[in-house]
Amino acid sequence: MRERLAVSKQAAQKCDRERFNLRNLNELEVKKKYQIEITNRYAALENLNVDKDVKRASENIKESIKTSAKESLGLNE
Repeated sequence: MRERLAVSKQAAQKCDRERFNLRNLNELEVKKKYQIEITNRYAALENLNVDKDVKRASENIKESIKTSAKESLGLNE
């Protein structure tokens, strides 16, 4: 029984997550670019109609952060 739990736990940890290259934030130009992209995306979200659905709003914020990080920071290999 313990072996089954250990194997399933290892499989769950090997999900295909995107890992962003956060070391790029140490560079001033990259950091400014990321901040500008996040600010622009939040401004665009504020212009949309306010949804009563909190879950949908949080998903929009999450996606905007991910796309901004992917464009300005890049992915970790």
